Amino acid sequence: MAYDLKEQQITIRRENRSMKLPGNCLTTAMGILPHVDPDTALRLALSLDIPFWPQLPRLSFYEDMYAQVSEHLPGIKLDFNAQVIRFNIKDFYEELPAYIENWEDPDYFRLSPRYARVYRRFLAEDLAHYPAIRGQSIGPVSFGLKIVDEKQAPIIYNDEVRGFLYDFITKKIQAQYRDLVAKNPRAFVWVDEPGLELVFMALTGYSSERAREDYRHFLAMLPGHKGVHLCGNPDWSFLLGLELDIISLDALQWGHIFTRYTGEVKEFLQRGGIISWGITPTLTEEVEKVTIAKLVAQLENLWDYLHGQGISKETIITQAWLAPARCCLVNADGAASVEKSFRLLKEVAGVIRKKYGLL
Repeated sequence: MAYDLKEQQITIRRENRSMKLPGNCLTTAMGILPHVDPDTALRLALSLDIPFWPQLPRLSFYEDMYAQVSEHLPGIKLDFNAQVIRFNIKDFYEELPAYIENWEDPDYFRLSPRYARVYRRFLAEDLAHYPAIRGQSIGPVSFGLKIVDEKQAPIIYNDEVRGFLYDFITKKIQAQYRDLVAKNPRAFVWVDEPGLELVFMALTGYSSERAREDYRHFLAMLPGHKGVHLCGNPDWSFLLGLELDIISLDALQWGHIFTRYTGEVKEFLQRGGIISWGITPTLTEEVEKVTIAKLVAQLENLWDYLHGQGISKETIITQAWLAPARCCLVNADGAASVEKSFRLLKEVAGVIRKKYGLL
């Protein structure tokens, strides 16, 4: 299952250079939505400048972002009663031969309707007129830290399983990218990585040095424009130094910390990178209190700080996207607060675009 690394990296670099992503404060959002109605979720996703196919974990446990990527992963069993993903190392080795037989079959790694109810319907839409379209996948670090074996050890600590996991998720992303780029040449798949907030702490069994090396190799194998999304507060210096085209963050909560990495942010933007600023809240109590003026002011305060440190406002704005700060599945009002967050997002984007002549 070894990659021809040099040949694939050359192909991937050529793909990345072929089509520049637009910035200009276009709107997008995280893939997870709290809806149980696929039609409503799809309409909401398609209403943004850069649409995405929705993940609906309230509709089915299959659509939990960890469960969703696990289809065909040896050793994995979904426990629907407990809503838990289980891994067994004995099953892993027993199921490995069947997996290897399908290694060269791209359809084996595609998202199936059982695991993603809206995915095929999204692909059936006319997506060519959008400035870009997006998919998403949980990343190997987050998956490997969350899923534990029968001894309750995170599978990322197992050297053999970890290497396999990185390769497996790479194949899943490659298959998704092929589907999306057939619908829009500026398609991309970003990686959801909440676990990156944890991996560079003092975790036993997986050193930060090894994690950095593994992650750089993983990104090198991804096709199209490369992006990472997380809602936490990771080692921003490491993340900004990766060969990424997109970094998506919860700027509402962590923007004041992120912008303090001024030198790294400047270098990232100089390389042409896009920052997706998560600015509109999704929790009910937050959504009910905010105003458009306050959100615009909070966003511009972050940008003004960077501008004061020598980064041109034009660069910041023309290489920015805007998004809700995070997904949310805990609101008592179901999808109402999240839908309001999307409406706020469009209004904030409209104000910013008008002010800076981006309309």
